Amino acid sequence: MNDITVFIYLMGLAAVFGMTCVYMFMMMRSTLATFNKTPVKSYGDAMKAYKVPAPHPEMEGVKYGEELLVFSAEEEDDDDDGDIPVYVGENI
Repeated sequence: MNDITVFIYLMGLAAVFGMTCVYMFMMMRSTLATFNKTPVKSYGDAMKAYKVPAPHPEMEGVKYGEELLVFSAEEEDDDDDGDIPVYVGENI
């Protein structure tokens, strides 16, 4: 490679780097301008876009963390009154 080819390559690299920096600067400026343009009246108004909808239509009135079904297993009755048949012997 001669010096002219290296110079052209470095100029192209510098141009791409410069265009990338300008693009990032312009995008950040437009993003911040968008944020400043929309007025926010309250915290709830700002967080309206982040509100989680109900996962199912039947769950509309249920609050997060509320227990829906409680299951408590009763202790087994082991008084040998024949609830569970036990086969002993060869006729299994």
